[in-house]
Amino acid sequence: MNKRHWGAALAVLTISTVGLAGCSADPAGSGSGGGDEGGTLIVYTNSNSDGRGEWITEKAADEGIDIEIVGLGGADLANRIVAEKNNPVGDVVFGLNNMYFETLKSEEAITAYEPSWAGEVDQESGDPDDGAFWPLVEQAIVTVYDTNTVSESDAPDDTSDLWTDDQYDGRYEVNTLLGQATTQLVLAGLLTQHLDEDGDLGVSDEGWEEVEAYFAHGSPATEGTDLYVRLTNGEVDYGVLPSSGITARDAKYGTVTGVISPEVGVPYVTEQISVIAGTPRQAQAEKFIDWFGSAEVQGEFAQEFSAYPVNEQAREQALPEVIELIDSLEKQDIDYGFVRENIAAWVEKTELEYLP
Repeated sequence: MNKRHWGAALAVLTISTVGLAGCSADPAGSGSGGGDEGGTLIVYTNSNSDGRGEWITEKAADEGIDIEIVGLGGADLANRIVAEKNNPVGDVVFGLNNMYFETLKSEEAITAYEPSWAGEVDQESGDPDDGAFWPLVEQAIVTVYDTNTVSESDAPDDTSDLWTDDQYDGRYEVNTLLGQATTQLVLAGLLTQHLDEDGDLGVSDEGWEEVEAYFAHGSPATEGTDLYVRLTNGEVDYGVLPSSGITARDAKYGTVTGVISPEVGVPYVTEQISVIAGTPRQAQAEKFIDWFGSAEVQGEFAQEFSAYPVNEQAREQALPEVIELIDSLEKQDIDYGFVRENIAAWVEKTELEYLP
């Protein structure tokens, strides 16, 4: 089946990179912050929506860990951490994917720490070379619709039908804020299907034509308006969402979400966690990581927010619907190393030439 209905729990995802210069800490070292200064632990994340930030803050307080969540979009957050690396404000960062963390590592903006639960996760999903960052949750980006208003038979079998078939013209949302992680992942998912070493920025003309068509035939997202508001008021019929956000929205808006599963697959990424280099609260940062990434907490988090933990023990507590979804969606084959090298230029070209 190419289309699945999911009225219960699902799982999340993200992508991008930054290219700022500078140096500070040793990403493979043991930390440079000293580690015993008191005060509130500042936790940077792009994964604090739908009540996640409040839940983590409350649960951490129960463990005697005083934290303040600072939430930003993926690209903005990565840029901020690099910009602050010579005078860090944050102490811990989590939620960004491997792409972001590889950039933070290369910029020496994070520092290695082996958490107490290291043996419970596949280190290959994080940073197997240096242990500068460690995996928490596996996530995907999906194209969704409300089966209350769009029948499964009317939904396209492939996402590309949305911008190639006239019946869907203007009926799907496109996010034009290319500084956001999810949007960049969508862009990368399109372009990596058309790589050509002789093409513009490593992409064939066909690939760029597809990007042009994707934005030209979509309905630009309205800043501050949730996709599901637009779905329920009939403004659009389809849109892109990190899959773990579906359950909360179905409960809030009364939707019954359908998911399009294209033959090429959907992008998958893994959220990571790390100590920010230079933190004066190294010991507190390590305590938070040990606590938050533990099987117990990740299991509770998975049940509360429909996540798919990397921690093998925590995964046993994941909702059956989540496991079924992850198992059913094909992973798109994406060369993330190549994407990391080219995403900034791809974004610039798209913004200059193809955005409405």
